[in-house]
Amino acid sequence: MLTLPFAATPTCRCGHCKRLAPEYEKAAKALSQRTPPILLAKVDATVESEVASRFGVTGYPTLKIFRKGKVFDYNGPREQYGIVNYMSEQAGPPSKQIQSAKQVQELIKDGDEAVIVGVFSGEQDAAYETYIEACNALREDFTFRHSFSPEVAKLLKVSLGQVVVLQPEKFHSKYEPASQKLAIKDSTSVSDVQDFFKKYSVPLVGHRKPSNDAKRYASRPLVVVYYGVDFSFDFRVATQFWRSKVLDVAKDFPEYTFAIADEEDYAEELKSLGLSESGEEVNVAILADGGKKFAMEPEELDSEVLRDFVVAFKKGKLTPIIKSQSVPKNNKGPVKVVVGKTFDEIVMDTSKDVLIEFYAPWCGHCKKLEPDYLALGKKYKSEKNLVIAKMDATANDVPNDNYKVEGFPTIYFAPSNNKQNPVKFEGGDRTLEGFSKFLEKHATKLQQRDEL
Repeated sequence: MLTLPFAATPTCRCGHCKRLAPEYEKAAKALSQRTPPILLAKVDATVESEVASRFGVTGYPTLKIFRKGKVFDYNGPREQYGIVNYMSEQAGPPSKQIQSAKQVQELIKDGDEAVIVGVFSGEQDAAYETYIEACNALREDFTFRHSFSPEVAKLLKVSLGQVVVLQPEKFHSKYEPASQKLAIKDSTSVSDVQDFFKKYSVPLVGHRKPSNDAKRYASRPLVVVYYGVDFSFDFRVATQFWRSKVLDVAKDFPEYTFAIADEEDYAEELKSLGLSESGEEVNVAILADGGKKFAMEPEELDSEVLRDFVVAFKKGKLTPIIKSQSVPKNNKGPVKVVVGKTFDEIVMDTSKDVLIEFYAPWCGHCKKLEPDYLALGKKYKSEKNLVIAKMDATANDVPNDNYKVEGFPTIYFAPSNNKQNPVKFEGGDRTLEGFSKFLEKHATKLQQRDEL
């Protein structure tokens, strides 16, 4: 019986694919002996290009999970036992059944994350089917539970066919309900249920951690209060003391997300904000759209101080913090040097197209690229509407989230008429000819091309 088809789309020339292949084969053998079996398949995307395009495959190897005709990203390990364990978990239901009220109480007593519980009449309940489908796509993001027990329904004060989001006890406050409910009706869509999960999974002032940062605290603006956050018995009172001051302010700014964060977890972030040596027990920053960051001047925190800082941000009276090298005095070479302070001035200049390379001084690929990139700058130096630029991304902030740097070198083309949607250079041909073709394809106003 085929219950969970799983596809990888590797290309035979790819080194990562070659490393994955033997692990994948061993995992496939183990999972095929399971009852019911889980099938692992593979597609050579260089041959089956239409299949790869259909499922949005742009890099190799890409792994996808196919469950009941729907596609999900594979986010698990890439070695035999990791693949087996991950796929075995994926083959199971996204929500675990709870039988008693005691199990619910245990989940929220000392937990760190919201728990989502659906209560239904049985597995044939249409609301249950909608709930499970909604859970499937988000099974790695939330803790899902369900029950068919009247005892659980009574404890949660819900009717059959309702879903409730429960916050851990430590995040309860007088400014927000301890739980949020949704009745799943015939007209309720799967996306409606998923939107409900996402909207109410974060408390008014939650605990931002590296483990939940991307899933819970990606929205901006984000007001972060840094101190020694510790919810263990000995330090819980002190932790809640500072959190209560944040709550007093957060309730009045529903358009912003507020969170507390342990200063040790975010030591590098505090350093980039210039707050690592502030001398204060508590520090505050606002992480805004476009990668901009704002630090509160070191001051003993109370609710009014925090409120004043948030109001100043809202009124546009704050200056963003940008890590930057010194601005070059002479910047007339064929490749213009960009630093944190000049990013907006040079890269975001709407009168010019800009090709920007983000590099690291220690990066071997960047060093290999340098002669061709310099030659490119010389080739197009006479173009008034085109700038060839580079930036040391280890020494400067990139103050725009649309220019994500996740490896070196990373190269973007910023068209003059669409700076917020740069085109990433994905091609492997990092030569003068390869870059020239890329520019000729994307440039909005290129004199050399127009004269041909």
